[in-house]
Amino acid sequence: MGKRAAAIGSAVFFVAAPGVMAGVVPYLLTGWHQGHPRLLLQIIGGVMLVVAVPVLVAAFVRFVREGVGTPAPVAPTQELVVGGLYQYVRNPMYLAVGAAIVGQGLLLGRGVLFIYAALFGITVFAFVRLYEEPELTRTYGVQYVAYRNKVPGWWPRRRRP
Repeated sequence: MGKRAAAIGSAVFFVAAPGVMAGVVPYLLTGWHQGHPRLLLQIIGGVMLVVAVPVLVAAFVRFVREGVGTPAPVAPTQELVVGGLYQYVRNPMYLAVGAAIVGQGLLLGRGVLFIYAALFGITVFAFVRLYEEPELTRTYGVQYVAYRNKVPGWWPRRRRP
C-alpha cells in the first residue's frame, strides 16, 4: 500500500471508527443537549476535547507517514508505528477517543456519556488484549515485544526513552 492509499483509507476509517464512537454515538445518546453542568466542569470538558482531537489526528497521520498503512485491521501498516505520541503510550488513539467522550460528558453535564465512556474503555481494553496485541506480536515479533515492554499501554509516560 502506498502513502496515498494509506491516507485515503485512514481518512475513511477516521470517520467510520472514531467519528462514530466519539461523535455519532454521543450525539445519539444526548442530542448534544446540555444538562446543568458546573462551569468548571464545562471548561475541563472543553479542554479535554481541544486536546483529544489533535492527538487523534496526529496518531492517524503517524500511521500513514511512519507505518504506511491505516489503523483499520483490514488495511494494517507495513511498519510498526513507534514514533510521535507512540513513544509515550501505545494506545493514543483509544485514549483520545475516550477523552473526547468524557470531555463531552463534562461539557454537556450528561452522565450517560460517562457510562458510555466506561463501556467504550472496557471494550477497547478487551479488543487490545485479545486481538490487537497478539496480532502485533505475530506480525512484528521481537520488535513489537520490545516496544510493548518499553512503552506503557494506557498511562502515558512523561519522557520518551
